[in-house]
Amino acid sequence: MKIHIIGSVGSGKSTLARRLSHKYGVPYFELDNVVWKRTNKGDIRNSPEVRDEKFRNIIAMDSWIVEGVHHSWVLEGFKKAELIIFLDTRVWKRNYRIAKRFFVQKLGFEKGNYKQTVLILGKMYKWNYHFENSSKPEILSILQQFKEKLLVVSDNDKIEEIDFTIGKQKQKWS
Repeated sequence: MKIHIIGSVGSGKSTLARRLSHKYGVPYFELDNVVWKRTNKGDIRNSPEVRDEKFRNIIAMDSWIVEGVHHSWVLEGFKKAELIIFLDTRVWKRNYRIAKRFFVQKLGFEKGNYKQTVLILGKMYKWNYHFENSSKPEILSILQQFKEKLLVVSDNDKIEEIDFTIGKQKQKWS
């Protein structure tokens, strides 16, 4: 099973990846953790060479789920994926999830990959609107060449109801 999940910040990529990983016993990888080296003193951006090597190692595995908003350097992942899920949730829903994540992590109820700050919160909203206006059209254009294995989901709360095909086996998300 090789699944590539793409969508904006707050679209539900990590939640879906964790759920599928747990259900099918397939490891999942957050592309942000490929881009960034996480340290106690803050995040350090990996060089493109390190990032690309980490990504190649992931997609060389027999089974994987990758998730992220990144689209300019992950073309090989799209090619190798058996299924590409584009989470195209509404902007207002993503805004709500961004705020919810901020407060839940800030209050310590959930651990995140980075320290929640008001500055990061503002960047998340900026990235969300940039995604909608700039990245989304680019991504949809790139994904046209993979339309036979592309699943566009506008309401990932109902993804359990969607049937899809991976390889020759019919699967149901539930």
